[in-house]
Amino acid sequence: MRSCALVLGPCLLGAALHLWLRLRPAPAGQPAEPRQGEAGHVDVVVGVLSARHHHDLRAVIRATWLNHLKRHPALSQRVLVKFIIGARGCGVPVEDREDPYSCRLLNITNPVLNQEIEAFGLPEETPAEDREDRVVSVSFRVLYPIVITSLGVFYDAGEAGFQRNITVRLYQAEQEEALLSARFSPPSCGVQVNRLWYKPVEQFILPESFEGVIVWESQDLHGLVSKNLHTVTVNDGGGVLRVNTAGEGSLPHEFLEGVEGVAGGFIYTIQDGDALLRNLHTRPERFLRHVAGLREEDALLRAESAAYDDIVFVDIVDTYRNVPAKLLNFYRWTVRTASFDLLLKTDDDCYVDLEAAFNRIARKDLRRPNLWWGNFRLNWAVDRTGKWQELEYPSPAYPAFACGSGYVISRDIVQWLAGNAERLKTYQGEDVSMGIWMAALGPKRFQDSLWLCEKTCEPGMLSSPQYSPRELAELWRLKESCGDPCRCGAG
Repeated sequence: MRSCALVLGPCLLGAALHLWLRLRPAPAGQPAEPRQGEAGHVDVVVGVLSARHHHDLRAVIRATWLNHLKRHPALSQRVLVKFIIGARGCGVPVEDREDPYSCRLLNITNPVLNQEIEAFGLPEETPAEDREDRVVSVSFRVLYPIVITSLGVFYDAGEAGFQRNITVRLYQAEQEEALLSARFSPPSCGVQVNRLWYKPVEQFILPESFEGVIVWESQDLHGLVSKNLHTVTVNDGGGVLRVNTAGEGSLPHEFLEGVEGVAGGFIYTIQDGDALLRNLHTRPERFLRHVAGLREEDALLRAESAAYDDIVFVDIVDTYRNVPAKLLNFYRWTVRTASFDLLLKTDDDCYVDLEAAFNRIARKDLRRPNLWWGNFRLNWAVDRTGKWQELEYPSPAYPAFACGSGYVISRDIVQWLAGNAERLKTYQGEDVSMGIWMAALGPKRFQDSLWLCEKTCEPGMLSSPQYSPRELAELWRLKESCGDPCRCGAG
């Protein structure tokens, strides 16, 4: 019964996805090609990045600063505000994704349970290479919890016994202290299994999303017995881990130490296999429920767009990892559709004071070409793990970028971004991506600390991020009651 369910699961899963793709109508407000001249000339286009399910946040914005703007006698015709939403939701339930920030299916099939698994092996006909590299390392990502039981090294079958002095260490990415280690030497070489020598290590669970690095270091004058990572056999246990490899001709990930390669391996087991099997058995039903939910979400978005006419649906699957591409698509839509001088980008969880922004534009004469106005982060370290994981940008720090609660760019910059959208590489977030793109263009940056980067309240602030709908409503209530969103009255 168990094997039958595992066979039928992918079929039902595929059928659910096919049904959703066939029946899902395109959301309203997504024209095949934006119409020229849809809006008259405005001073500022405001693009509000919004997730598909953030109905409450959009409702609060419409009831607060956007409503104030529409009723303002001087500003109502000078601004065009649009929410930026991906035209498609992710077809994979959150529980079945590799991480909550992407739409990649956690593709575990036929997991190897209740037994030890050798992570790497050499094909019998392939000899190891005695290279000159003294340090070799490989990185991997855990997709379902595992326990590493042993660390190992390759050996030279031509030698009499084990004639090496090698240390093997396991690190968590970007950490300096090893989690596990094993020392191999002629008098203490461990146990030979297939074509490797192994030593047991302290056992503890490596959780889902763990980023690990295995480092082999020779203590001898000669190099390690090692292989190119692309030529070894990798046993991922049915999909519970992934080995990270740099593409041919590419630099390896920064958190690797020494040369990218394999000079041994490790043995591991899959943790709590019964829970994994239960998850796989219930996956088809979960997909069917998710597809039904996506259809309901599409219907709600169609109704919302028809009621307010303030949503731009861009041709993107709406996930966090796709936000940079989502923004580029909006820039293209804006250039094709609107006549404007400046563009303000913000997020749907941000307090924004557009009236204050207009006053500052006039006072500082910010209506000029090649302008980037915001609160800039400098020498911001690149994260190699977690939500802001960046494996594509090789430098240890990003170029200057404006924090995402709000920034303004001139029309010529928007045109450049729109014109080069197909060529611009996207990185882990839209704000750091913008900084990398702008490093090539060299705009005139206008630093302004009133675009707040953290969730805090300051008198005269232009924006502040990371608020709930209730908190946004309260900020605006105070703003309208006494002119200060932070407090009313003295103290």
